[in-house]
Amino acid sequence: MEKDSEISHIESKRDQNATVNDGAGHAVQSERHMGFREAIRFYPMAVVWSVGLSTAVIMEGYAVMLLSNFYALPQFNRKYGQLQADGTYVISAPWKSALSNGAVVGEIIGLFLTGIFQDRFGYRWTIFGALCLVTAFIFVLFFAQNVEMLLAGEILCGIPWGAFQTITVAYASEVCPVALRGYLTTYVNLCWVIGQFIVSGVLRGVLDRPDQWAYRIPFAVQWAWPIPLMIMCLLAPESPWWLVRHGRQEEARQSLVHLMSQSHDIVDETLAMIQYTDNLEKEASAGTSYRECFRRSNLRRTEIVCVVWLIQVICGSQLMGYSTVFYIAAGLPASSSFNMSLIQYGLGVSGTVLSWFLMAHAGRRTLYLYGNLALFVLLLIIGFVSLAPHGTTTNWAIGALLSVFTFTYDLMVGPVCYSLVSELPSTRLRAKSVVLARNLYNVANIVVNVLVNYQLTSTAWNWGAKSAFFWAGICFCCIVWVFFRLPEPKGRTYAELDILFEKQVSARKFASTEVNIFQSTVVTE
Repeated sequence: MEKDSEISHIESKRDQNATVNDGAGHAVQSERHMGFREAIRFYPMAVVWSVGLSTAVIMEGYAVMLLSNFYALPQFNRKYGQLQADGTYVISAPWKSALSNGAVVGEIIGLFLTGIFQDRFGYRWTIFGALCLVTAFIFVLFFAQNVEMLLAGEILCGIPWGAFQTITVAYASEVCPVALRGYLTTYVNLCWVIGQFIVSGVLRGVLDRPDQWAYRIPFAVQWAWPIPLMIMCLLAPESPWWLVRHGRQEEARQSLVHLMSQSHDIVDETLAMIQYTDNLEKEASAGTSYRECFRRSNLRRTEIVCVVWLIQVICGSQLMGYSTVFYIAAGLPASSSFNMSLIQYGLGVSGTVLSWFLMAHAGRRTLYLYGNLALFVLLLIIGFVSLAPHGTTTNWAIGALLSVFTFTYDLMVGPVCYSLVSELPSTRLRAKSVVLARNLYNVANIVVNVLVNYQLTSTAWNWGAKSAFFWAGICFCCIVWVFFRLPEPKGRTYAELDILFEKQVSARKFASTEVNIFQSTVVTE
């Protein structure tokens, strides 16, 4: 009897596995041939919830860019800066670096906590908790009486900002099919640029105020987002991938029902694909700890994700936030300078939207490679223009070139980065891989902030736009790495990417390699 029962159990398990494999196979074929319009029709609510929760990144884009724009606001400098011999107020380079890096330090702490809390509580509740924290910490910035209190507020606010940086793009990558993955993950970059655009508009609106409200109102604007986003977190479905990883299969099925609009057969097939991919990754990586990110094939994936995000900050992109400084140096009134910043960030929004059309035809790797090449050329041009005699025309040209730089960056490098870092890690380690990558970005951001502030501050190195030569050299190194190490994930399911990494396929052959996920084989052309 016991033997018959054991045989029956084995046969039942075999039938269950066969059902999962059949369903996964149908789902993989369906996703592979699914077009954009069809994906929108199948996953309407996935688009709604992904776009809604990713909007939290607008808060971070607004807050981070607010500080660098404040350095061009006379009222802010008068409150927190030091009186100079010429009668102007300037915040010293060390304090600028401390303020900029204070937020980054908070983000590093927040990111590591996010990796832990997300794995335990899920995406929705982690975002909800971060929104509660940022609502409280904004009070510190709003009531800051001196630069030291301002620094404390930046550090505290950085903790929830760190959560917004990673968890929104990870959630977007898990609730949508392959056909929508690139659009919804790069939308995070659009949210970042929208935040920058709003900053310039708000600062332009308060510029004529001579009192403390010129800088307190921009701080207060940050309270506009948390409440609507908290409500959205309570209503949104949890990621079905996270639920499967925690053995909550029925809840994962219900989550898919809320994300999709089609029959239960398609829901069951999609669930089977998620289960199959999760089982496949369990064989390669038993745990979901940070340590697993540095073992076996995951080490290569961790390297790629980390360097992809590192490139975002070392390719010269930090210069974009200082275009207002060059316009003021060109003799423009502060109001006109902020108007030019609005145009610049408007170009950034246009670039991100246009990147969606480019991604439909070109791969992520192609856009990242040629995007960095274009930035390298622009940095060289900016550097050579800065060698001309210093004057109004030169500063105008540099400011205009930085606007072109912003458009190019947000057309290719900026948005594509978010797609790459969410697609390339394994699904079981995605949140922690993205945390590691973003924290490397933040550590590099500390160094870059110090360098840029010293390079551009008149009381420090005073390199001005000649610093573009320095960043051009770094950008060239980025181009070399992208060419040899960055693979192409476009059109691949997560199971296919798992096998490509497991078989150690060359980065330059990812796009042309055929994959059989059930036999775990690859055929390289």
